[in-house]
Amino acid sequence: MSEADVRQAIRTYAAKLPELRVATDGYVELVTSVLDDAGINYLSITGRAKSVVSFAGKATRTVDGAPVYADPLEDITDQIGLRVITYLRGDVEAAAQLLSDQFDVLDDRDLGQETADEGRWGYASRHLVVTTSRPPSPYEHLSGHRASVQLRTVLQHAWAEFEHDIRYKGTIPMEHSADLDRRFTLAAGLLELADREFSAIRDRLQATSAGPHPEPDPRDPRVGTQELTTYLTSKYAEARWSRTDHYTWIAGLLLELGITSLDELDVLLDSVDGDEIHRRMGYTYPAGAVRRLDDALLAIFGERYVRLTGNSHRADRLDARLQRLAGEP
Repeated sequence: MSEADVRQAIRTYAAKLPELRVATDGYVELVTSVLDDAGINYLSITGRAKSVVSFAGKATRTVDGAPVYADPLEDITDQIGLRVITYLRGDVEAAAQLLSDQFDVLDDRDLGQETADEGRWGYASRHLVVTTSRPPSPYEHLSGHRASVQLRTVLQHAWAEFEHDIRYKGTIPMEHSADLDRRFTLAAGLLELADREFSAIRDRLQATSAGPHPEPDPRDPRVGTQELTTYLTSKYAEARWSRTDHYTWIAGLLLELGITSLDELDVLLDSVDGDEIHRRMGYTYPAGAVRRLDDALLAIFGERYVRLTGNSHRADRLDARLQRLAGEP
């Protein structure tokens, strides 16, 4: 590719940047909706459209005098970039499985595993390049747009951001380079150990959550968020934790249904086969505890549950799930 071709590619990219920004916002909304609907626990979901300066930097990159990107507009796949930050490594895997199920995956790299396979510690992040050939309404404008999605834990994110920031600040003197690399490697190993310990803590809490429930607040007619969290952790011991605000949200749905105690909820859930409901849903990812309860309530109350005020934003998706529960195509 000639210099003139590169300059033209940069001009073309600058012209389509407003469209990419709109598509980026759409991808953030859609991915957030998909993860929320599945009950996947995460810390944050953010997105950005690549700046013209950053695109130009990549488009002009060469190795041994040859351009890295023969066709920058096609080959640079992170023009739309999303970042999903989770608390635990297992949630990274769950989110990646879910996105692979919901989107067309063009590329999937586990850079942490690649580093581990080389016997090293360092940058750890799951990178997906996705697109959607049949985006749901109102995201039709995403058709034809690709998005690069980084998935990492909060500790992996902290390491990557600090390492990038330090190296970006300026040239590292040669005499300090080896020591700096060693320290970053040590930090990466310690954070991987911390990630494992956090997962072990979660697993221990889930395994020992069958104790007494917290006392409800008599001033609040809803099932308390803390007691509901404890109850669901015990009820669906194999399920992953959901986002904290989702427990509060589904407690509101229980109140709409007139369910104001865990005893009432327990009787209702005992009336259906939770394992069979889970099987019918056919998940390819580990559904969160709130999603398991959500499915059970949908199976018990059917159309009434779909039409609750608290479900007005997702009635179409609930209708589709109700058909799946009924065994309809």
